[in-house]
Amino acid sequence: MAEIIRSVRGMNDILPEKTPYWQAVEQTLKTVLSGYGYQEIRFPIVEKTELFSRSIGEVTDIVEKEMYSFTDRNGDSLTLRPEGTAGCVRAAMENGLLNQTQRLWYMGPMFRHERPQKGRYRQFHQIGVEAYGFNGPDIDAEMILMTARLWKALGLTGVSLQLNSLGSTEARLAYRQELVAYFEAHKAQIDEDSQRRLYSNPLRILDSKNPDMQTLNDAAPKLIDHLDDESREHFEQLCRTLDKVGISYEVNPRLVRGLDYYGKTVFEWVTDQLGAQGTVCAGGRYDGLVAQLGGKGATAIGFAIGLERLIALLEATDALPEPEQNDVYLVAVGEAAAAEAALLAESLRDELPALKLISHCGGGSFKSQFKRADRSGARWTLILGEDEVANKTIGVKTMATGEQETISWNELASYLNK
Repeated sequence: MAEIIRSVRGMNDILPEKTPYWQAVEQTLKTVLSGYGYQEIRFPIVEKTELFSRSIGEVTDIVEKEMYSFTDRNGDSLTLRPEGTAGCVRAAMENGLLNQTQRLWYMGPMFRHERPQKGRYRQFHQIGVEAYGFNGPDIDAEMILMTARLWKALGLTGVSLQLNSLGSTEARLAYRQELVAYFEAHKAQIDEDSQRRLYSNPLRILDSKNPDMQTLNDAAPKLIDHLDDESREHFEQLCRTLDKVGISYEVNPRLVRGLDYYGKTVFEWVTDQLGAQGTVCAGGRYDGLVAQLGGKGATAIGFAIGLERLIALLEATDALPEPEQNDVYLVAVGEAAAAEAALLAESLRDELPALKLISHCGGGSFKSQFKRADRSGARWTLILGEDEVANKTIGVKTMATGEQETISWNELASYLNK
């Protein structure tokens, strides 16, 4: 007997018992985003490797260790997308979308080869939101207010907002020199990862999850103390808007993005309900990325939500939305009843397009079919036997109460519609 082929480690199946919850969460997210005027964009899961090495950076864990890259038959190096921002920018540039302001969202799988653990998988799913061509802090505020509304729509509690500003490129360069000098003076105390990042990506040291680095990082110079005037005013105006609307936040000077194209606002929604994987949503301004990828400079801001983490958090806080119930389960016993059941089911679907109707297949006794009807979660079971066929009637059982009545075929659609 051949060995069973199993899934790739860290790439998980989402089974039918779980997908209704995913669909309910996804639909809530889509509804909120469309309410703010954001439109869906779809782009490939495979891109040229250069797109990510240029956008994310050669000296990052993602590019160095985590990307799924391969050479295709034409000799091109291609990569399964590890994140969505670069692909969205590429699509917007290539299709001329950056000639005017854009509000976009996308959803789908991302891929990173890292050690699987709860809330961190090799294939994971994100919903990403990007806005192009907006200069002021009003779009930064909109992004944050929109995420707050997402949590409200989902009934999610236990998340808190952290904010920081990375300032201008010039301010960051000056700060970077001061930060490198600080860590050089404490080189013996910094871990191996931080040693590697010291000259290539020193801001990422501040984001270290190593508890042995926390005291050293807490005493490091703070970027927010080195902001240029424009960035400081941008950040203060954003904070004033959030204060006005009543959004609570914490200014976290250690919240960084270690990539050169990020600047000004960065934010994260975090929780203490998921252990080490505490970030549910992360976003920020990346005004430099379009130019870095060869296009004309365009301002940009976005955020991404990991759906596995979001759903895990909703489960942990008993806030997972209930999926829609099935409406009807149609049972039929006997050859004549089975033939009429197919016709009756299609007539109901024609008259009531929104009806969720499961028509029993596979035969069996009334008892076995009723067991399946009960497991389906349907509100009503429709019962069709030889007597009902002869009289052109059907039994309707309300599953919650056990009450049953007989309805003529002509009245059935009207009855269910009520």
